Amino acid sequence: MRLYLDTCCFNRPYDDQSMLTIRLETEAKLHIQSAIYFGQYALGWSYILDYENAANPFEERRTEIQKWEDIADIYTVETPAILIMMEQLIIAGIKPKDALHIACAKELNCQYFLTVDKGILKKANLIAQIQILTPIDFVIEQGF
Repeated sequence: MRLYLDTCCFNRPYDDQSMLTIRLETEAKLHIQSAIYFGQYALGWSYILDYENAANPFEERRTEIQKWEDIADIYTVETPAILIMMEQLIIAGIKPKDALHIACAKELNCQYFLTVDKGILKKANLIAQIQILTPIDFVIEQGF
């Protein structure tokens, strides 16, 4: 099973951990990454992850997140199919960069798109062919 974690999911451990929800999402995300690292799940990676991560002003965070590209089993660059899918998602009300992430995940045949972005999660039911979950919901669904 292949997973796609968006940029905000990768950055969750660097957020203020004083809120319980953020701490729980962080723990779930780190558990998922451990499972990916040890081969329980595959990871999809995309050019939009590279683009957003390169804009991270914190070098240490940027470097740590970028290491996951080497662990990913598949990578995608921009393709006409991704751009068409992105346009359809924008029409459905998804923000352009979020639509690119989702289109890349679908192009990579990921079964799950993991995010902590509330805007994406509110519109998840509009998006077919890929399950969009928080790391917490994924961990619960998988029975960790």
